[in-house]
Amino acid sequence: MFYHVKELQYNAKPSQPDPVYARKLQEVLGGQYGEITVMMQYLFQGWNCRADHKYKDMILDIATEEIAHVEMLATMIAQLLDGAPAGDQELGAQDPTVEAVLGGMNPQHAIVSGIGASPTDSVGYPWNSRYTISSGNLLADFRANLNAESQGRLQVVRLYELTTDPGVRDMLSFLIARDTMHQNQWMAAIEELEQTQGAIVPSTFNQEYEKQEVSYSFMNYSQGEESSTGRWAKGPTMDGQANFEYVQNPEAMGQKPQLKPAPKFIHGTPPKDMRMMQGAEKLEPNQINGGQPPNSQ
Repeated sequence: MFYHVKELQYNAKPSQPDPVYARKLQEVLGGQYGEITVMMQYLFQGWNCRADHKYKDMILDIATEEIAHVEMLATMIAQLLDGAPAGDQELGAQDPTVEAVLGGMNPQHAIVSGIGASPTDSVGYPWNSRYTISSGNLLADFRANLNAESQGRLQVVRLYELTTDPGVRDMLSFLIARDTMHQNQWMAAIEELEQTQGAIVPSTFNQEYEKQEVSYSFMNYSQGEESSTGRWAKGPTMDGQANFEYVQNPEAMGQKPQLKPAPKFIHGTPPKDMRMMQGAEKLEPNQINGGQPPNSQ
């Protein structure tokens, strides 16, 4: 069960309206790595969790906090749109230099959402659930969560640099700090799971069934050998099961593909020799070889 507290988790008060920046802020609301994504990702991971109860509780703790972040951003965007009708922006955009600097207000903020936020990114693309990951394997999911928080924090930091509004920066500084915590949180959970499950996902699959000759081979498939100096090319593997092997000139290990001709009803392009045979079938016997008997030349 959820219930709503009227106060925001943290202040979301801009110093002045800025509809252009409101459009930019939509990215960390409804973009691929925005707050709606992590909110929905964590909620479904928590609801679907069948593991130790402490993980379910932890996931839903952060999921519920992300709902608060969505509300903060939506509130901030709405206030950035206050008192700044689209006409003012269009007037300023008549000057090509001003237009190039501003980039323009999102007209949907005025037309569709009534000077309010919407579940879209900064270019108006609607949020969709394919951004989210909830696989049922907590180690795989927590690694996806770490990536989401890393990308999200990166984008919020960039947005922090794109404004001088002290109110906006104050809210963003809070979100940046929470992303710091969340990255640390997921790293701690990942470390704990790796100690019990191992580093490779899924840990329940018997490695005897994989082609173990290449399980730990780093293959150089590009010019140069700079990659051979990395941690991934030598020394103990991260799962502690072997040592990395560096393969400088990997050879092809598979067959040369040779597909059968498609059946006639597919009307594909037949191989060259097949086309020649089909062409010959269309000729009368006395037309083959220019009308001469096969052995007349």
